[in-house]
Amino acid sequence: MPSTQPQFPLTPELMSVPLEEIEQAYAGQTPPEAIRMYLAISRGLPMATGHDWYGPGQSRYSWNWLAERHGVATDAGIPLEKFLGEPAWFQRLDRNRDGQITADDLDWSSNSSWVQSAYTANRFFRRMDPNGDGRISRADWLAYFDSVAQGQDEINSEQLREAWLAGLSSGYLPGDAPTKERLLDGFFSRDIGSMEEGPDLDAPAPDFTLQTTGGQQTVRLSAEVGAQPIALVFGNFTCGPFRSMYPGADDVAKRFHKHAKFFGIYVREAHPTDAWQMRSNDIVGVVAAQPKTYAERQAVAGQCHRLLAPSMPWLVDDINDSTGNAYSGMPTRCYVIDTAGRVAYKGGRGPFGFKTGEMEQSFLMTLLDQKLASE
Repeated sequence: MPSTQPQFPLTPELMSVPLEEIEQAYAGQTPPEAIRMYLAISRGLPMATGHDWYGPGQSRYSWNWLAERHGVATDAGIPLEKFLGEPAWFQRLDRNRDGQITADDLDWSSNSSWVQSAYTANRFFRRMDPNGDGRISRADWLAYFDSVAQGQDEINSEQLREAWLAGLSSGYLPGDAPTKERLLDGFFSRDIGSMEEGPDLDAPAPDFTLQTTGGQQTVRLSAEVGAQPIALVFGNFTCGPFRSMYPGADDVAKRFHKHAKFFGIYVREAHPTDAWQMRSNDIVGVVAAQPKTYAERQAVAGQCHRLLAPSMPWLVDDINDSTGNAYSGMPTRCYVIDTAGRVAYKGGRGPFGFKTGEMEQSFLMTLLDQKLASE
């Protein structure tokens, strides 16, 4: 059936339409994600979790689903001895490691104190990561201590707080905060997000055929669908939050590679040098213009691959962003696809909706659902 939602041009001509007219046109409906992004930027809302720009992830599985399968009340918990899955699955579902799975462990909303603390921890982590590869070595850790201690043998909480918070502006690392005009440029160029909606929860996952980084192999999604779920992790080189959080996704792949297939999908740059360039990228040597050809995109993807050293295969989207648009994968996003080829989890748009732990939990409940259905 044709869409009954109003249609607006997703081009700079949209700026000639009064915001009130756009909002009134969608009265009683949820506007498309692109429209929500545009309204948030135009209203000057911060790029932060809790705003429509970064809506929550969507999962087939919830705490209520898990509690019902285990026969417990929704205000109770599930201890390991009553858990119906593998102990390794329990460990990852028990997010706060208190020995039982509760509703709080599966809460990935912006209201969760755990999620809020995780964002803060990641921001501080990026300040301590000297080359932007999402990892801190022992030498990196000691070097950061020395930079804060300034010749002393110890530091206190005030010194550490001052080091972490120096130069921060509205949650951005120093030199990274954009103007509204820059955000609008990134919006219309599709650098900070696809204009497409991506597949709905439980819809068939769009098929694609893409080459791996370096072009040695070609992978077709429909040929991979089968006995195991599939996780897709979308991202790019110049997105700092992606680089810092991607190792978490790769750890999931390492932990559960026998239970699922994992693929990274490399998409267009979020912060190229010819658009919204970030000072935090300059500092760590992450510098790349927006590729204009597939060969150029493969080259930048190769740089990112060498820096992050992923264990899962990375597939490089074509220069027309076909897969990135089909999944609304720019700048970052995660999916879980079940054994029937349908979407079991659709993460929120990155960076604030890019939650590798949420992806992992949905993937594990997909495995649990599969296990219970076979018994």
